[in-house]
This record gives sequence, structure tokens and C-alpha cells, in this order.
Amino acid sequence: MTSQRSLPADDFGIYYVLAECTDYYDTLPVKEADGSQPCFQGITGLRNLGNTCYMNAILQCLCSISPLVEYFLSGKYITALQNKTYPFLLPSDCSEVATAFAYLMTDMWLGDSDCVSPEIFWSALGNLYPAFTKKTQQDAQEFLIYVLNELHEALKKYHYPRRRSHDKGSAQRCCRKWITTETSVITQLFEGQLNYSIVCLKCEKCTYKNEVFTVLSLPIPSEYECSLQDCLQCFFQQDTLTWNNQIHCSFCETKQETAVRAGISKAPKIIIFHLKRFDIQGTTKRKLRTDIHYPLTNLDLTPYICPIFRKYPKYNLCAVVNHFGDLDGGHYTAFCKNSFTQAW
Repeated sequence: MTSQRSLPADDFGIYYVLAECTDYYDTLPVKEADGSQPCFQGITGLRNLGNTCYMNAILQCLCSISPLVEYFLSGKYITALQNKTYPFLLPSDCSEVATAFAYLMTDMWLGDSDCVSPEIFWSALGNLYPAFTKKTQQDAQEFLIYVLNELHEALKKYHYPRRRSHDKGSAQRCCRKWITTETSVITQLFEGQLNYSIVCLKCEKCTYKNEVFTVLSLPIPSEYECSLQDCLQCFFQQDTLTWNNQIHCSFCETKQETAVRAGISKAPKIIIFHLKRFDIQGTTKRKLRTDIHYPLTNLDLTPYICPIFRKYPKYNLCAVVNHFGDLDGGHYTAFCKNSFTQAW
């Protein structure tokens, strides 16, 4: 199955939810209609505050992710804000972003208007990142990263790391998950981990490196047409680093040519793909308008999971950010699947 587009837009960001998490809509608060006013659960529009389409598209996508909706509508975020282990480390602006986000989500899911203003949230985030309040065009993916980061900072809690064994010969130790000291609803839903195997092409010794991610930026291997799996295969294929890209080998004690391959050692519950349509090479910049096909259900990431962590994760599409225009200007829109009605 391929994506069905009613508008000639370029897919820019694709949001998938783990299949086992798609029943969260059963736990969402339901507002009973009183017969006098229509109910706009999760289908509320956002007013444009002046070149804020990038913000509205991202907010619509985040507000269509069932586990995140349930967390904020149930008031769990209040407990997280009140139970900070180290409250003196929490900037007031950071807390205001989380609170404003919760109020906005409440208006979109439990309000009685078909359109609301995100101005309070926009202002709260703008106190931390003034560039977003200048009413100039911004990058949607960059905005997403800032939003997720500030929500995490506001809602995180601290844990003391557990002791780990030091079996240097164990490949499982090299691929094992991080034991993080900070967790939040954001890390629980969006955070995954990549594991890089790095082989020195001279001594053939292998080392491993872990890297946490919330968004995977995928290359587009064709200028005309390809599938999301083609993009994934391109991202996870083995890469040989030579010349100026050589990596220091701790065994050879000098820089050497290396073979690097990435795999997923922890699959997130919500995985976000950013399609790298904006291509800049030197002074030349362009937008790739490749037609990319992607599944609406059962996206299988099994081929990219580290073998010792195979859990056969499959994902269902829940939202897409679209971009019209080119690198110098354009317009963002979003396609979102309503988790309550199951309609797009």
C-alpha cells in the first residue's frame, strides 16, 4: 500500500506509532455531546499567527499521538511538574512550555471550538527561543526538536544508574541499551537508540558506539521515485570512511579507514522520520521532489534491528508533515489520523 495524497505536497516528516500502542484511544477522555454544540475532539484547527504554519503542522501531529494525548489530558504532567527531584534545576520558562502545551491539547480535544489560537504556547516557547516569535518562516523539523527537548526538560525525573558488568568480549554488552539517568514521557515514547559497529580495515578490530535519537533523518536515494524502505536501506547500509573521514583506531593508535554500519538497538514507541528533501552542496541548494511511497500500516523495521534485540517492531502511520514550495519559502500542512474516530 502506498500513501494517498489529495494535494500535490512533498512529504517532509512521517510519524509512525508502534502497532501495540494504537489502542490508546480507548483510554482517552470522551466528552459527551450535549446536543446544542458540535464536538471537535482532536479535529480542531489552529490559527496562523503570521508565518506559523511550521508550528501548527507540528502541533497537529503531536496532538494526534494517542499516548501523548492521554498523558496530558489525564493530568499526569501536573504530577511530573510537582514531583521534580531537583526543582531548582527547572527554569520557569520550561515549566510554562509544558503547561501551555497541555492547555492547548485540552482545547483541541475537549474544547467546543472548531479553531483555537496557539498564541500562549507560541509565546512560552518564544521566551526560550526568540527566533520563533519573529513571524518569519522557520524549519518544522527544527521546531519539533526544540518542542520535544523543552517538554522533556520540564517533565523529566532522575534515576541513579545501575552497575554494569565489564565483559569486554561480549557483543551483547556492546549493543546493550543505555541506562539513562533522566526519563520523561518524551523519552519513553520518542527515544530510540542506534548502535554503530565500527571495523578498522587494517587490524579488523571491531568497536561499538551508541547514539540516542528522537528523529531519524533519512537520505532520499532517488530523484524521481522510491519507497520509505529504500530510504531506510540507504540510511542503514554499510559505509566506508576514507581520507579525511578516517576514524582513530584505539588498537592501531592512529587514524584508519573504517567500515561503519548502524542498527537499531532500541526501537521507540513512536518513530519519526525526517525526509532530507533540502539538499545543499556548496553554493548550490535545491529541494528534492522525489515521490516517496510509504505504508499506512505494518511498517516493518525488523531488518534494521540489532540481532540480539530482535522484537519484530511494526508501526502504523499516524501523521505526516507536508511542505509546499522550495528552500527559500513555502507552506507547511499536516495529515493526521484521529485516534478516536480513526479517520484522517
